[in-house]
Amino acid sequence: LGLTPRHLAYIIYTSGSTGTPKGVMVEHASVLNILRALLDVLGLTEHDSLLAVTTISFDIAGLELYLPLAVGANVVLARRSNAVGLQQHLSHHKINVMQATPAAWRMLLDADWEGAPDLSALCGGEALPSDLASNLGRRVKSLRNLYGPTETTIWSTTFLTETRIEAPHRNIPIGRPIANTRIYLLDAHGQPVPLGAVGEL
Repeated sequence: LGLTPRHLAYIIYTSGSTGTPKGVMVEHASVLNILRALLDVLGLTEHDSLLAVTTISFDIAGLELYLPLAVGANVVLARRSNAVGLQQHLSHHKINVMQATPAAWRMLLDADWEGAPDLSALCGGEALPSDLASNLGRRVKSLRNLYGPTETTIWSTTFLTETRIEAPHRNIPIGRPIANTRIYLLDAHGQPVPLGAVGEL
């Protein structure tokens, strides 16, 4: 077929940070890089089970589907994404990896979910407030904050939170760039800002 890493894996539409709808063309190399990077970070193996809760129209669903399949792990598709349904899936299928937005994690906690000591929780799609991180972090094996615009292929950075979140952070840091990527903080003229200065990511 003559496929190369530069061939398109998919196109996904987003307004991104500009507010203007556009199609983002994602290449095979970009998808493979995020999968390889998170496999290294998470240590996922064929013995793991991931609960896929994200709609296919959201790019982070790609991670939920491709990541477990890349190592022969189990992927469970959540038929119900309400708090009761998620708790049933987590318990019944012995899920040990789940990715969700802060709103979804808060929904679980607000429904008196006791947590799962073997669960690696991945959180992204919105800023992760420190109160949620602290509450969730005490109920799971690990909590990782993920950040990335669609244009950079699913996630760009990762941060492993601590169980005790210290003030005065309003939101949890987004962490460091994944493998084979870099982050630049730029000023209004597109030039790198000095260390410690405010800039656009």
